[in-house]
Amino acid sequence: MKFSQYLNILPLLIKNTLSAEEIQVLKERAFAFLRNAKRLFDDGEYDLAAFSIEQFFQLILKYKLLVKTGTYPRTHSMVRLLRELDSASPGKNLATFIDSEIMNITKVEDAYIVSRYLPRRYEKSEVWRLLEFADNFKEAIEDV
Repeated sequence: MKFSQYLNILPLLIKNTLSAEEIQVLKERAFAFLRNAKRLFDDGEYDLAAFSIEQFFQLILKYKLLVKTGTYPRTHSMVRLLRELDSASPGKNLATFIDSEIMNITKVEDAYIVSRYLPRRYEKSEVWRLLEFADNFKEAIEDV
């Protein structure tokens, strides 16, 4: 089998082989990243707190998509993950949330690259806002 053919069936393999326990680990890990972000913030490690916030978003979205569809796109883009979740969740109207919070969403998305690779320091106030957004986001997608 060619590699490209394997990639085509990978979602089916994942859907059929991931146990409920493995899916639950993804959810638990997402919330562990959020708790870690709060600890890092309290310790003044703002760059790492921003990275942990981004990881919370990425993992909780991938968890939600996995539960709903059996797979998720291999991307770090919060916007794409949210749009995929919106498509998989008719009636939940995530599009309105995405449109109203696009600046916060892209700020979180940027943290993946910025906190790891760029010589830029996060300010305390900006990470505080990211934490506030994470709490609001958690409530917004709780029932999705």
